Amino acid sequence: MAAERILVVDDEEAIREIVSSMLMSANYQCRQAASGLEALALLNSGEEFELMLSDLMMADLDGIGLLERTKEKYPDMPVVMVTAVHDISVALAAIRNGAYDYLLKPFEREQLLATVRRALENRRLKMENREYQTNLEALVTARTQQLQKAMASLERSYDITLEALGDALDLKDAETEGHSKRVTAFTIAIARHMGLPHDQIRVIARGAFMHDIGKMAIPDAILRKPGALSPEEVTIMREHCYHGFQMLRKIPFLQEASDIVYSHQEKFDGTGYPRGLKGEEIPLGSRIFAVADTLDAITSDRPYRPAQSLTAAREEIKKWSGRQFDPEVVRAFVSMPDNIWEDLRKEIDSQVYRFSYSTTAKGGV
Repeated sequence: MAAERILVVDDEEAIREIVSSMLMSANYQCRQAASGLEALALLNSGEEFELMLSDLMMADLDGIGLLERTKEKYPDMPVVMVTAVHDISVALAAIRNGAYDYLLKPFEREQLLATVRRALENRRLKMENREYQTNLEALVTARTQQLQKAMASLERSYDITLEALGDALDLKDAETEGHSKRVTAFTIAIARHMGLPHDQIRVIARGAFMHDIGKMAIPDAILRKPGALSPEEVTIMREHCYHGFQMLRKIPFLQEASDIVYSHQEKFDGTGYPRGLKGEEIPLGSRIFAVADTLDAITSDRPYRPAQSLTAAREEIKKWSGRQFDPEVVRAFVSMPDNIWEDLRKEIDSQVYRFSYSTTAKGGV
């Protein structure tokens, strides 16, 4: 280990020599400066010192002035002031200005070495603590990145699970094919336009994508019936909201989304089902979904009619504002440019669109 370097500053050569001799006998390296200005020149030249011993009373630049200028540029170098003035207020002024300690002339060799050892040990502990803090911060940053990566991977596995559930529903009910992806994309677009926070949009997107999952519990004879449903069959079909809610609410990452699934057939005026919720009793995600769902229904081909225009869909949604739809959501929808819906539909139909509820990629959340 290299010997620690000490800068000895005093305008009396004899004292500098004595102090340096005492320090070198204890295996320290010493450099001398005959004034505060000379000491500053040495420091500014690039030489590094672990400690500075400085006389307090010097011409041109006294010990306090030197202390102030060195602490500003070299905060890690402790400074011990040496003075012949037996006035405690002078010593306290030096400490207040950043000196580590002070020595009163005349002093014994052991007194000098003890003070130097304390100052250097204090510096060493400070440096080790700083290094520890730096390493700790680097470790925390690395662990945080690892956690974020793991969470992103977990989020993606959730997305894959949702897509698998959606594919299973498509196999059971051919009419839903592409519908869940389109209505989710439309819901996300409206929610973004309304300025909702990222985390809330993610929940809403999952609820929109899973809105019909309860149909998995509906008998095929009813779900695939080509003709009109009987009143009893309509009642059974309407149970899909509750079935979907029951399926999802037990899955931790879908608990919030399950409320949207439960409420996706409610109407703003309270005439919907299954609970007859009204206004803001209906989750905001469900109110946004209602507009997106109607938009997709009107602009998609159906067995009983061809797809209608975007203009027709907009007019129909405006017509039912305040009854079926939340007026605030309708206002957001009608203020959005037409090309958004056309572009999203083309991406989904061409299978370019891919859902990602944990990113901010185009179309995803």
